[in-house]
Amino acid sequence: MVRVLPQDRLVYGMQLPVQSLSTLYAEPWETEAGPRDLLAVARAADRLGFFYLGCCDHVAVPRRLADTMSTTWYDPVATLSYVAAVTDRIRLLSHVAVAALRHPLITAKQYATVDHLSDGRLILGVGAGHVPEEFAALGADFTGRGAVLDETVDALKSALGTDAEFPDFCGERFAFQDLGQRPRPVQRPRPPLWVGGSSPAALRRAARRGDGWLPQGDPRDALAGHIATLRRLRGDREPLDIGAITEPLYVGVPAWHVGRRTLSGPPERLAESLRAYPAMGVGQIQVRFRSRDICELLVQMAAFASEVAPLLDEAPAR
Repeated sequence: MVRVLPQDRLVYGMQLPVQSLSTLYAEPWETEAGPRDLLAVARAADRLGFFYLGCCDHVAVPRRLADTMSTTWYDPVATLSYVAAVTDRIRLLSHVAVAALRHPLITAKQYATVDHLSDGRLILGVGAGHVPEEFAALGADFTGRGAVLDETVDALKSALGTDAEFPDFCGERFAFQDLGQRPRPVQRPRPPLWVGGSSPAALRRAARRGDGWLPQGDPRDALAGHIATLRRLRGDREPLDIGAITEPLYVGVPAWHVGRRTLSGPPERLAESLRAYPAMGVGQIQVRFRSRDICELLVQMAAFASEVAPLLDEAPAR
């Protein structure tokens, strides 16, 4: 078991903008943005005390989904390595790597290298994936991807372990021994492995195999039930690092329409609302800010870090 979240406070991270352009969350300005904007956000997040930056994963998007998902999905290994070179302390999260698409030795090699290059800042988030055509094109098993991912998680624990230059694993689908992999991860005993997804199978996987859980945008009214399920399935083992994705945020009173689901207003109002997450057992929140350009995003990040974050761990007013 590898836990990395502080136990005495709520921390916050964010998904990198620009690197994926799904219409479900990308802002319009991101379609014309590029690597310089991505690095500006990474440097700001590192400087402002964000706990992690996340990067998601799709190899290829079918035409039928392209209008919604877009086909812009930067490779997470390349992107996190790129960001590692211009940051010092912020953790680097794959949220999530579709690990069932790849042999676990490939995944171990890629992400061990990220951990090595970043001096031990990787968090390896994995998920089952949801696009059948992507699996078919790569010769991967879509219908059996849950069982494949279960075994992949077990294999990754072996391949990324502290003393596993020549890892040894024997499962139903994957087996390897006497095959060395360097560089080794910096983190000991290995990088943390968080499991993403909110289906019953994903919750079981996180509870029984993961070091942490990454929900996929669960509404607040569903989150508490999922956390209770995780704890029941986890039993007496060490607790998980549990995360949540918040509603879109805007610090202050917006002068434009930010959407009905967006939580906006003075810092005290945002902090009071966000304190509901640790009350449910959440240790890290992933935040996303509404913005019309890169400058507004950077201003929002700074406002959250300086005005909202210090209030997150305060006791509720009586």
